[in-house]
Amino acid sequence: MKTVDVIKRASSSLKNAKVRTILTSLAIAVGAFTLTISLAAGEGARNYTDKLIKSNIDPQILAIAKNKSFFEGGFGGASQPIEYTSQTETVSRPGVRTITVLNQSDIDKIASRSDIEVISPAYNINAKYINSVDSKKYSVSINQYNRGVVKNVIAGELPALNQPLGKYQIVLPEVYVNLLGYEKPADIVGKKVTIHLERTAQYTKEEIQAAINAGPGALQKLAAVESKDFNFDVIAVIGKNITAITTDTNVQIGNDEAREMSEFSTIGTESYQKYVIATAVVKSGIEPEKVKESLINEGYGVQTAKDLQSLLFTIVNTLQGVVFGFGIVALIASVFGIINTQYISVLERTREIGLMKALGMRGRHVSRLFQFEAAWIGLLGGVIGSLAAVVAGSLANPKITDLLSLGEGNFILIFVPWQIVGLITALTLVAMLAGFFPARKAAKLDPIDALRVE
Repeated sequence: MKTVDVIKRASSSLKNAKVRTILTSLAIAVGAFTLTISLAAGEGARNYTDKLIKSNIDPQILAIAKNKSFFEGGFGGASQPIEYTSQTETVSRPGVRTITVLNQSDIDKIASRSDIEVISPAYNINAKYINSVDSKKYSVSINQYNRGVVKNVIAGELPALNQPLGKYQIVLPEVYVNLLGYEKPADIVGKKVTIHLERTAQYTKEEIQAAINAGPGALQKLAAVESKDFNFDVIAVIGKNITAITTDTNVQIGNDEAREMSEFSTIGTESYQKYVIATAVVKSGIEPEKVKESLINEGYGVQTAKDLQSLLFTIVNTLQGVVFGFGIVALIASVFGIINTQYISVLERTREIGLMKALGMRGRHVSRLFQFEAAWIGLLGGVIGSLAAVVAGSLANPKITDLLSLGEGNFILIFVPWQIVGLITALTLVAMLAGFFPARKAAKLDPIDALRVE
């Protein structure tokens, strides 16, 4: 009996038990739906991440730490104790981490390299408050302007990608507009804001003892707080970045001003000219990976934009794997459903099987008949589940985009035809394998005994 004839006969047999066939196929469809959505979500997330990295981050950017421990143990910092040196500091993070910081000699050394265009250490700035003319004072956190990352500008204008801010220019997040007394983001652009810093001078034990001996006046002078105001011109207001989970409330200033403010805050302390991390720009035409290898050989910890992409891809793949696991569980359940359905079918059609074998149909053809019936069930379930996933995903994509603020034209569910075809094929084969044992039972039936069954 030809394979084509067996396939046709299998299809006809299923039509005689439509309800049972459809119900079993729907069990397969549940797994197919979950797996299709999982594949689409993984593809969409990777595509979106890749687009963000390529369009928003300069590929020539390097993140540099004193050693690789900063990039280990999660959130930066070593997960194990490290040898103490003058550059060892405990950094407050989600879980206290001990790291070795960069100092000025490290910055100067890296800056002198022929393959590095510019390096910007992350300065530690402890500002008291920010205010504008006649406005109240508000707490403020300050970041350096990252010229290698595209920002969501809602008012004003920023320098071109990889270009620095001008002298005493500042970029404000949208949250400060109303707080500083302005109605719209455009109103504050071009205006001045003031950042106020304070510090308490550091003294030696001998100086403190001398002040105690000198009396209250000397002690009061010793405890005096120095302060300094830094005035900035607002050049732009930025909104929430599409990559951010929460609103960023950090103001951004240029590197020179950040260094000046940091040194004012930390001079005389152990944190003076010590930096947790630095950002460097590799010169155009030079592979960042080669510079990374060279710096690692010198003992530094380095990450590139590609490393960030790999990290994000790992997270995406892990989440996709979790969802995929649920689909596999549903699929396993449906496999037992197919086995059960086919066993019942064999029992119900025992006389029919006996008649076919009595008329000369061989055991292997009987086996293939039931396996192809199972394959038809798998194919039907795969098609139903995958098509349902495509329809549901296509309808949900615009809503998901709006909900997650992904930006126009960006979808989190991307359906790849070859993946869907491959999934349906795999489900058909799995169903065919599930039908193996019932098919084997049917093939081994003795035709005489089968014909005797009432």
